Amino acid sequence: MDTTYKSLRIEKADGVAEVILQGPGRGNAMGPDFWREMPEAIRALDEDESVRVVLVRGNGDNFTYGLDLMGMMESLGPLLTGDTNLALERTKLLKLIGDMQQATEGVARCRKPFIAAVHGWCIGAGMDLIAASDFRYCSRDAKFSLREVKVGIVADMGALQRLPRIIGEGHTRELAYTGGDVDAERALRMGLVNDVFPSAEELLTHARATARRIAENPPLVVQGAKQVMEYCADKSTSDGLRYVAVWNSAFLQSHDLAEAFSAFAERRPPKFVGR
Repeated sequence: MDTTYKSLRIEKADGVAEVILQGPGRGNAMGPDFWREMPEAIRALDEDESVRVVLVRGNGDNFTYGLDLMGMMESLGPLLTGDTNLALERTKLLKLIGDMQQATEGVARCRKPFIAAVHGWCIGAGMDLIAASDFRYCSRDAKFSLREVKVGIVADMGALQRLPRIIGEGHTRELAYTGGDVDAERALRMGLVNDVFPSAEELLTHARATARRIAENPPLVVQGAKQVMEYCADKSTSDGLRYVAVWNSAFLQSHDLAEAFSAFAERRPPKFVGR
């Protein structure tokens, strides 16, 4: 049974969960509901053994317009314009930012891989969200903008930390300093997306097919690959090799490994169950 949220919708089938951004702000803007609900949704998906991969996309004509500034004023306003605006307000703002970061950090920490399918605009916090995803596809009409600088904010939901690993320091600094727009073709050239598709419909068809292919693989192995890669992101090669050696020493023996050998010997498709 699907859980009901205000800012997103979750649909599950055949090992794939789709997280659909849906507002309630214009352009699926990320307001208080999103920052509260997304971490809850990620935790639930992480614990749901029927879910093997997550596809995140936007409802309507866009992925997301990013942070809903007006919607967040009830939370942010008193901390930015209070009578004292000293240590107490600074401490509360620090906590608020940390709580909001769980919406994107949770994507990276979730054991299940996340695929971002972007059509239309992906602005500001939307960039943080897709940067935390494992990889990204987009349609030809997609446009990307790390636009926080235009509203007097240093991007603080993970894009500045993750994008350099994806598109390099130079591209990231250009996007962060200018707040400019990037079209789909340039996003492909810089490595922000893995592929571009002619329409939103073809994008979704391909993204779903990829998600299903991932879901057909041994789920614990897929999750292990993600966790090993997340660990290795800021480690040396030797540290990473040691980590994966220990990982496989602990987890290599499994029902799915035996099933892989049996299916190969019997010349049939394997059926992996995550044991």
